[in-house]
Amino acid sequence: MSNSNFAFSKENYMWLGIGIVLLIIGYLLMSGGGSENPNEFHADQIFSARRITLAPITVLAGYGTILYAILKKS
Repeated sequence: MSNSNFAFSKENYMWLGIGIVLLIIGYLLMSGGGSENPNEFHADQIFSARRITLAPITVLAGYGTILYAILKKS
């Protein structure tokens, strides 16, 4: 079977997989920080640099990588 029948090449799927992994890592970095008691508020956990800066950058990098994988010519 020839590769000309497929919309993407192997390299496109590789970049797509990398983008999905980056998205998963970014959303995992964003999770947590809650409290079981609704009367407690831990600002240092919720507004940490990991959740405010690192996680959104990782998610945006994941979306950018997926866009690159879709638009890249085979």
